[in-house]
Amino acid sequence: MNGLKEKIGTLCIFRELLKDTLVSSLCEYLEQPTSSAYAGFVSVLYELGDGNLSEYIKELCINSENVYVKTIGSGKKAPDYMYFSLLSELDVLQEVSELTKNSLCSLLEYKGFLPEFESTKLNLKEIYLDRVENIGKYGYGIYAQNHMFCVDEQGNIVPVLHPDKVELSNLVDYERERQIVIDNTKALLDGKPASNILLTGDAGTGKSATVKAVGNALWQDGLRIIEVRKGQLHNLPILLEELSANPLKFVLFIDDLSFMKDDDNFNALKAVLEGSVTAKSKNVVIYATSNRRHIVKEKFSDREGDDIHRNDTMQEIISLSERFGIHITFSKPNKKTYLRIVRHLAQENSINMPTEEIDLLAEQFALERGGRSPRIARQFIDGLLSKQECRGKE
Repeated sequence: MNGLKEKIGTLCIFRELLKDTLVSSLCEYLEQPTSSAYAGFVSVLYELGDGNLSEYIKELCINSENVYVKTIGSGKKAPDYMYFSLLSELDVLQEVSELTKNSLCSLLEYKGFLPEFESTKLNLKEIYLDRVENIGKYGYGIYAQNHMFCVDEQGNIVPVLHPDKVELSNLVDYERERQIVIDNTKALLDGKPASNILLTGDAGTGKSATVKAVGNALWQDGLRIIEVRKGQLHNLPILLEELSANPLKFVLFIDDLSFMKDDDNFNALKAVLEGSVTAKSKNVVIYATSNRRHIVKEKFSDREGDDIHRNDTMQEIISLSERFGIHITFSKPNKKTYLRIVRHLAQENSINMPTEEIDLLAEQFALERGGRSPRIARQFIDGLLSKQECRGKE
């Protein structure tokens, strides 16, 4: 305990940790040990770390976007003096992680009740160095504990706190289409040439679900998904620059893409694709979905207008989709495929009904909604589950 506050104050690589609410609270207690300061420290630990000090300190280290991890993440070798500083600081943080109620309360004369907290045995240095060595899978900062992201109104990449948990096993049929996405994404993760992908086809056929399911399946191999809305496409060059030095691999996901031909976002995306994303950023690809084969909306006047270079104009309109290295089409399922999807989902959700009855009701449900699709199949099953739940409460 002697000199611990001073040791914490000498943190250099992990300097940002001094701003952490819990670490600040601990330093305040060590500076002036009182029963109130102790209770305040534990209160913060309960709120932020579920009462486990060791795990909280570990997470602080893992999520730290410090100069050492950024240096290693960019592919450079850190200087020896920085490495030795890292080791020394990890020893200090190890000491902090091993603090107990007894060790902290030894500074007090107060003998009344004080709250307990938990400390667990862990080798912080071993854990941290392992993550640095495998930084291409773990990442750092916000990318260490999250795998789905979006871009906020200020153009910052922020985690999606409650991402869609769809898994590849939840998706039925379209195996060939999904495998193309999987293989291309694995090529990206392996450092091999990977293409931008355009997924087109009818609504509800699983285009977006496929991208999200691949992200959920491969995030532990170093994949992160960042959703970019159409109105944010002008930020693409900035995003690519920011991500290029990151050790992880990224899919910039643009859902439900369509433009008018004079849309500025059209030109922004086209410029990025023209420059070949994978050539400039070997760790980033773009996956876009659209319900249109030609993702630029056309008017008859575009085809028949008095544009003297009408042929050039039409080429410009379809050129965007041609700049994606891979095109995948998701067609509407026929009746046989649709019912196969319904039966799979029914079995997955333990719905015990005769197959003939499920088929009849599912087909009726699809006809009432104007067509068959995996989305319609999911909605039908959700409806059955809702009815079962209601009957169970009666």
